[in-house]
Order: sequence, then structure tokens, then C-alpha cells
Amino acid sequence: MTEHRIGAGQGTAMLVGAVLGPGMLVLPHLAASAAGPASVLAWAGLLALSVPVALTFATLGARYPDGGGVASFAGLAFGRHAAAVVGWWFYGAVPIGTVAGALIGGQYVEATLGVNATLAACLILAAAFTANAAGLRTSGRLQIGFVALLVALLATAVITAAPHADPAAFTPFAPYGAAGVASAAGVLMFAFVGWEAASHLSAEFAGGKNGLVRATVVTLVVIALLYVGVSVVSVGVLGAHMPGVPLTAMLEIGIGPAARPVTGVVAVLLTFGAVNTYIAGAARLGAALARDGALPGWFARGGSPGMTPYRSLGLLAVLSVPVLVWAVDLDLLMRATSACLAAVTVAGVAAAVRMLPAGRHRTTAVVGAGLSLVALAFCGVYLVVPAVLALVALGALKANARRSYKFRL
Repeated sequence: MTEHRIGAGQGTAMLVGAVLGPGMLVLPHLAASAAGPASVLAWAGLLALSVPVALTFATLGARYPDGGGVASFAGLAFGRHAAAVVGWWFYGAVPIGTVAGALIGGQYVEATLGVNATLAACLILAAAFTANAAGLRTSGRLQIGFVALLVALLATAVITAAPHADPAAFTPFAPYGAAGVASAAGVLMFAFVGWEAASHLSAEFAGGKNGLVRATVVTLVVIALLYVGVSVVSVGVLGAHMPGVPLTAMLEIGIGPAARPVTGVVAVLLTFGAVNTYIAGAARLGAALARDGALPGWFARGGSPGMTPYRSLGLLAVLSVPVLVWAVDLDLLMRATSACLAAVTVAGVAAAVRMLPAGRHRTTAVVGAGLSLVALAFCGVYLVVPAVLALVALGALKANARRSYKFRL
């Protein structure tokens, strides 16, 4: 039986999908609200950060191929406690981030189809948890289709709306000063995480290290073109006080009212695809954390290949309910998620600094680590979320160690 290998095209699509997500449907609005037209500086700064971070993860994955993600690399570099903390940063971010994603889809549904946003978000989440409980996961080809759909939507919005841009929309350029740009960068981190996916996929590329690096470079180019286009055109066409559904507004200006219902349907598909995928991955991560002592062992059941980790999946559902009930501000949810995922990125590049041999690859990792720490600082008060999750992870390890000791006695 021939082993399946990821080609350059499929690998690029998977990496683009890891970085690009439904957050792009609302992030231009949130960034412009924080910084005005100067939000384009936050987009540009985070794109600059992405280059050394993306290349570092590609190099790390090529040298240490492992499907365990950043938690595995943190464990190799810094020990099991670091692995548990990084795992919890991701696991804890998923209930927050998936609720945020569902609410993004809900906002577009309300704006385009007239269905209440919260109700639509509840239905998207319920469908994703039900699909995972039934063992139905988004296929690789379908996920690539979702990525292509989002790229097409963003590109169409930029190309059709660009002729309507007004230079006057960029004045005053920085009404909230440097603090506004830093605030915009904090929420935009939501759109710049996902490069660690390269390290998961390294062993699957047909071209080995070269195939992974090529896919990473192409992904950087695609992401840069889309993000620059969306950030500049959205402000130029809609102004700093753009509506909460900027892509719909841009498409309506570019191609007319027919864009409204189409955008609503596309937003639901994109949101469901992303939420479904993150829930599937996090459920298995929870089982792995329980296996390694960072969650009660009861949640480890179902973590073997081919099985459904119902207990971990149920825990994610339970944790999502209060987030959905108390979700009064989408901006808050996305900033909390960004803080957790930015912490994961810092842990990954820090592990690379320790694990990669001296030379240009380690130098790139050092640059990436420095820039990642600056970006993490932009998360501000929301860093309390990964701090609390770190305490939970260490507490769980300690509690499980005590139980194991008592059991041995």
C-alpha cells in the first residue's frame, strides 16, 4: 500500500488554512476601531513578525518531525511541565476561540439573512459538537475547499471594492496614537497564529524539508497579499468606522446587493469548517493531556487512533457554555484567544532557539522569539488568561502526581 504524501499544492493549502480563518471576516473592523487608519501599521508589523516565525517552525518541523505540535517541542526543550502548560494554553483557548468564531458567523447571518446572531452561533456550535460526537470530521479535501472559498471571497472583495477607495478615508491617520496601533496588534494576533502547523506536517511532505519550506514561503506570499489588500482597501472604502461585517459591505460596493445573501451562506460554511476542525483537534489534545497527567486521567479515554474522545469532547462543550452565555463582547473573546495562541507561538520559537544548532536557523529563531515577545506584550491585560491556564496545568500535574503517589503506597 503506497503511503500518502502531501504535495506542494495541498501542503500550501493546509498551511494557508491554518493561518487564515473566519476571523478575517471581522478583524478589519476590530483593528480599525482600535487604531483608525493606522491599523494598517499593525497589519504590516505582524506580517513582518510572521516571516521569521514561519521559517523557524518550518525548520523545527523538518529537523524534529512530530505530530504532537508545539507542546511536544516545548516538552523536548524544557520538560513535561512546559509541555503541559503549552497544551493547556491551546486547549483552554479553544472554547473561547470557537465561541468567537461561531459569533462571527452569527453576525454575518444576522446582517445578511436576518437570523439572530446568538441563535445562529448556538446552531453552528451545536452542529460542530454533534458532528464530532458522531465521528464526522471535515475531510482534508473539504477543508482545502473551505480555504479556497475564503481566499476567493477575500480576493473578490479587495479587487472589486478597490476602485472605490478614497484617500481621504486615511485622515486623520492615527487618531489614537501608538497605543491604538498596539491595541490593534493585540486583537490581530488572532489572524497571525497557526504557523506552528508547519511543524506538524513536516514528515508528510513529498519533498521533505524542501517541500515544507517551499510551501511556507508560498503561504507567506499569499497571506501577505491578502492581508495587505484587505487592511488597506477596507479602510479606504469603508473608513475607520466600518460596519461589523466589512466583507459584506465591501462586496456590496464592489458587485452589488446580490453579495449579501451569498456572503451570509459562505460565512456559515467557513465558520463551521474552522470550528469543527478546532474542536476535533482539541478533543484529542485533551485526551493526550489526561494521558500525560495534565488533566484527570478519566478524560484520557477515547484518545487512541480511530476512537472518539467523548469525555474530552464533553468537557470542551461544558466549557463553551459559560463562554457563550457571558459573551458580551466579540473583541474581548478574540483578544483572550489571541493572548493564549500568542503564548503558544512564543513557546514554540523559544524551543527552537534551544533545539536548533548554531547558525542562520537559530539566528532566525532568535529574531522570531524577540518579535513574538513584543507581539505578546501587545496582548496587555489579556495575558491573565494564559497565566491562569498555566496555573491550572501545573495544579493538575501536581494533583495527579499526589494521586499516583498515594496509589503506590
